[in-house]
Amino acid sequence: MKICKYGITLNRLRREDIEFVREKRNSDEVRRFMEFRAEITPEMQEQWFESINNFENFYYIIEYKGVKIGLLNDKNMDWKARTSESGLFLWDESYINTMVPVLASLCLLDVGFYYLNWNTSYSKVLRDNAQAIEYVSNLGYELCEGQEEAENQLYYLTRELFETKGKKIQKAARAFLEDESGEGYLLLEPVDYETGIAQKIENYFTEAGIYLHRKGIAGSRMYFR
Repeated sequence: MKICKYGITLNRLRREDIEFVREKRNSDEVRRFMEFRAEITPEMQEQWFESINNFENFYYIIEYKGVKIGLLNDKNMDWKARTSESGLFLWDESYINTMVPVLASLCLLDVGFYYLNWNTSYSKVLRDNAQAIEYVSNLGYELCEGQEEAENQLYYLTRELFETKGKKIQKAARAFLEDESGEGYLLLEPVDYETGIAQKIENYFTEAGIYLHRKGIAGSRMYFR
């Protein structure tokens, strides 16, 4: 599965990607911002992948201009309550203080709020990570009640907050991409049909009155703005 918009491609994590991601996740630059900071072994990575390779957890490798730069997730997805928890980390430090990670988050949030009809996106941020707190706040996230003293604080974002508090960063993203088309798409690939993920997503869209455009052996594609 791929989600493409804002010049960003989000490629759903596959088994063949997990060793590459493990090496990046184990780097000192990434681990210092994580709640779990021990080194991850290949066995631990395999067990983790088995636990998240399902319809409740979507992890994506972020690709920008053909380069894999980080990992973005939408996990603990509750398809009835329409809530999930999002997180992001970059291993390519050259993009950290740019609009690129914002574009990746906007890409996922657009699909969540406007096409999955999501109610709430949550995100956890370490209390001493000022840069990450500023990042989620710019997108519109607010600290959940009772989280002031927590070490790993929980933030929440509704569509209303996304469209009001996050309006400024969305405007900045559009200015950054003045030459880019505003159209995006979600692509269900053959492997998604083999695993059954595609059928579940198509059923969800059908119930919501949204239909994918079939593109033969390349899979099914849904365009959105």
